[in-house]
Amino acid sequence: MFTGIITGMGRIVAIHRLGSSSNHGNRLTIETPAGYLDDVGLGDSIALNGACMTATSLEPSRNHFTVDISAESLDKTCGLAEPGIINLEKALRAHERLGGHIVSGHVDGIGLVTYFAEVGESWELRILAPQALGKYLAYKGSITVNGVSLTVNHIADLPGDASQASGCEISINLIPHTVQNTALGQLSQGAQVNLEIDLIARYVERMLQDTQLRQQRTAP
Repeated sequence: MFTGIITGMGRIVAIHRLGSSSNHGNRLTIETPAGYLDDVGLGDSIALNGACMTATSLEPSRNHFTVDISAESLDKTCGLAEPGIINLEKALRAHERLGGHIVSGHVDGIGLVTYFAEVGESWELRILAPQALGKYLAYKGSITVNGVSLTVNHIADLPGDASQASGCEISINLIPHTVQNTALGQLSQGAQVNLEIDLIARYVERMLQDTQLRQQRTAP
């Protein structure tokens, strides 16, 4: 379990193929800030750009650790198939503060950055989310973008046409601290991002489905 509060920025520095076919995944070597691995044990969970992974080897003296990422995870996420800067978050401990919101580390879909620019003292980030995720997004609700817990400020459902894909476009305000201390500052228009919807919204939707099903079964 995570909170969406980034604890460090890392970098994928090496990628090793675990097999020759598309059915095989990769082994990633990740460089961390100095001292980041001091309280990490073998097998611990660390979220990479919002995707929960398991530390398979540790080299604290070199500030390196590795994870094995399956072909399925590579297919369902973005930003983990090539070298580059990534957001890191260690798994939440029971005695720690829940600073963001409840995050599972399971990516629900890939969004597309449609706009990213400085507005006053902050930055506006707009993301086109897949149409299937639109029902889970709400004004002032929470969403995780590349592992970062953020608040939705505006929502627009886009039907799509010849020049624009359909989906749900959300607008998010980023304060300078977030831009400077997470990999979100590296984004640009056209970039892909990992999205995780609010866990509570997922369960509410499931309960509503169950209620509707019961009503249909009991209807005369």
